Amino acid sequence: PSSITQKDKHTSDVWKQRLAALAPVWTLLALIVVFSVTSNTFLRPVNLNNILAQVSTLAILSTGITFVLLTGQIDLSIAALVTVSGVVSAHVFDSLELAEPIPLIAALALTTLMGIISGIATTKFRIPSFMTTLAMSLIASGYAIWLSRGTIVFNISDMSLFLGGGRIGDTGIKTLTVVAVIVLLLGHLVLRYTRLGRYVYMTGANPSAARLAGVNTDMTIIFALALSGFAAGLAGIINMGRLTSAQPTVVDSFLIDAIGAVVLGGTSLFGGRGGIPQTVAGLLIYGTLRNGLDNIPQIDAFLKQLITGVVLLVALIVNTLFSGESKRDAT
Repeated sequence: PSSITQKDKHTSDVWKQRLAALAPVWTLLALIVVFSVTSNTFLRPVNLNNILAQVSTLAILSTGITFVLLTGQIDLSIAALVTVSGVVSAHVFDSLELAEPIPLIAALALTTLMGIISGIATTKFRIPSFMTTLAMSLIASGYAIWLSRGTIVFNISDMSLFLGGGRIGDTGIKTLTVVAVIVLLLGHLVLRYTRLGRYVYMTGANPSAARLAGVNTDMTIIFALALSGFAAGLAGIINMGRLTSAQPTVVDSFLIDAIGAVVLGGTSLFGGRGGIPQTVAGLLIYGTLRNGLDNIPQIDAFLKQLITGVVLLVALIVNTLFSGESKRDAT
């Protein structure tokens, strides 16, 4: 009887884990059904392509944030890094008159360096990443304003325009969508199939045990924040090309949307559980919700943000309750 009880308990745990993994998927399917019924244009191929394009920049940001959250840290500087990346790239191209890829490399190098500095301050000086990245956010936004003198730069490179607004041949698929898919795929391969990916999970799940196992948790955290900085820099280049200008104003919604999408997909804020597939699910939920509300003319435009927040909060609560029933990754 005891063996039967243990077997039943194991079966129950397995089903709970499966429900936890599928909670974001059911949320996404529910949203698709609702918007398909209430809108005649939602399922059109053009609109579905728009959803992918709308979440592409966010997808690049979310890839970096996924690594950071898996280590049990947080990065509040990504929105400012998006801004400073575009401003630096435009300044190098417009004012210094240097051709691509130098502006692109300069912007990515700067944001990656800022991520490394945040990582060093977090690990070597034991300052919570909440504070270090918040300070880095002020530094990045302040530098962007000083460098641009608070003005919008419209003279940007053709490479930036192609990355942000170009299309792949006659397919109609936007370049930024392809870049986002590549970034997500690379992130998934690193987390799933490399030793570094295992170290990321181990650091977030149990830092003390990871250190005893020989994992350099400090370097893992520094890597995660550096990758987040690089991803934010790339997102900044693409966002500049999409807007056809480099703007010194920080778009705060990038931070909220990126972290919200990652957590909504099922990645834990406390580290050690989640991954890129969960992030993709969260991104699709986010994009579907925002796009679906825009396709329902009966909804008051001034209420859309409120409705978005309420729906996301409910989805987060449901997903968190399910994920609370599941164990952390075996690593």
